[in-house]
Amino acid sequence: MSRVQGGTSTSTALMSAFVGNNADIFPEILELHVPDGAKIADVTYGKGVFWRKVDLSRYTLIPSDLADGIDCRNLPYESESLDAIVIDPPYMEGLLRSNKNHKAGGGSHSAFREYYSNGDEVSEGPKWHAAVSDLYYRAGIEAYRVLKEKGVAIVKCQDEVSANKQWLTHVEIINYYEKLGFYAKDLFVIVRLNKAVVSRLKKQVHARKNHSYFLIFVKDQKKIKKLCQERQPFVHPPAP
Repeated sequence: MSRVQGGTSTSTALMSAFVGNNADIFPEILELHVPDGAKIADVTYGKGVFWRKVDLSRYTLIPSDLADGIDCRNLPYESESLDAIVIDPPYMEGLLRSNKNHKAGGGSHSAFREYYSNGDEVSEGPKWHAAVSDLYYRAGIEAYRVLKEKGVAIVKCQDEVSANKQWLTHVEIINYYEKLGFYAKDLFVIVRLNKAVVSRLKKQVHARKNHSYFLIFVKDQKKIKKLCQERQPFVHPPAP
């Protein structure tokens, strides 16, 4: 939203922080960032939770996920063929372990547990939290390829504590996607309604995560170049 001369004041503007669930906020995000008639690929569709309250007559939705044999890291779509893409892969490293006895999650996450296997001892791929980052990075590369210029990537993610270390996943994704040529246009913080139950907690070291993010990126190489040109190099102050 931009302020214009002669505009009217309002209290209904969409805010960056939201207490609720994904199905409630997702239609608002589309309303703000994706135009009517857009061709949108949700490449981690799952059970379609994001779309439960969306007026699908306004968009052309292409749903897919691993159950359809479509991997967000290797999409079958032509380059520069989509107006928008939705990416919501597993953002817990516990879901990406190859050893079934060590994996977290279940039920609706079972396909992810079986397919995104980066953590076993014989794999040459990244492990632990690096497996999460790598998944988002590869999905971002494909998103950039299939999106038209000015196309929108909507990325759902959550920070995590892995191996007793804090990982700010949303910061990693933003930094990497900007290097690809995306402009980080917006960010939404979603706070869950219910309180998570922690099992076998002996001593708390980090705050329990009860929020996640929707990151909004625009494929805009010209914008990125302009921003890079405007950034001034940091100069260290002289030592006292």
